Amino acid sequence: MTDALTTLTLGSDLIVNRLGYGAMHLTGPGVWGPPEDPAQAVRVLRRAVELGVNFIDTADSYGPNYNEQIIRQALHPYPEDLVIATKGGMLRSGPRDWVREEGRSPYIVALGRPEYLRQQVELSLYKLGLERIDLYQLHRIDPLVPLADQLGELVLLQQEGKIRHIGLSGQPEVTVEQLTEARKYAEIVAVENLYNIADRSGEAVVRYAEEHGIAFIPWFPLGHGDLLGPLGALAQAAKKFQATPAQLALAWLLRHSPNTLLIPGTTSIDHLEENLAAAELTLDAEQWGEIEELCSRETPWRPTAHTVA
Repeated sequence: MTDALTTLTLGSDLIVNRLGYGAMHLTGPGVWGPPEDPAQAVRVLRRAVELGVNFIDTADSYGPNYNEQIIRQALHPYPEDLVIATKGGMLRSGPRDWVREEGRSPYIVALGRPEYLRQQVELSLYKLGLERIDLYQLHRIDPLVPLADQLGELVLLQQEGKIRHIGLSGQPEVTVEQLTEARKYAEIVAVENLYNIADRSGEAVVRYAEEHGIAFIPWFPLGHGDLLGPLGALAQAAKKFQATPAQLALAWLLRHSPNTLLIPGTTSIDHLEENLAAAELTLDAEQWGEIEELCSRETPWRPTAHTVA
């Protein structure tokens, strides 16, 4: 993946392939604890890099901490062009935090106090074995702490050489208004929001990011798996277009905006290879229109964030 359609520049200096890898699932059940098969996690990470992945997304809350550690175990010393993005500022309480159940919202609680963010950056540097984090994202904006203070601390860490670039992550999304405000306090090079072919409610942020040269990183790019199930819209379309459902979801995102930076996650090397082949999938506008129409009939699931008073 080398041409302009398959690469993206973070800030003005980091060129990454637009098909990256999301490492979240290389943990125990409930994104808690170490991987059930650490050797397989190492194999997946190494194979991703062999196939040209040079952008890996993680967070201190994945594990917690174990995810960053397995990345270090698998890939350190890191290839020169590898960009590891991590996140901080969101709390965990146990393996059922993010379980999807009827009538239950995931436990999504932000903590953006400056002293906490500084601690988490230092811990991520240690866990990953880095002197500087290429992309550090505020995992969720804390409504109880002024945004200027949250980002101000990250800017201080940036000035100290511990962070290269700053981004924002949303649970489920960072709004255009929040992104506009954030850019008053820091240079924001990436925003990570829930977004996929069936859930396009965040379209305004996609276009804002495109207009301002900000990478847009969609999480749940496969619609929390709903689109891929045997009765899902993409599963129906995949049979017709001789592709996997995941390939259709990813190829659509690559086509939809030149600023999308994808982080599909898997614990399977076969699925990893299939996902990365999405860059080679080409359909015409009429075919994509047919797929979009099918997906528009889906009812997407969106988490509702808790707040603390």
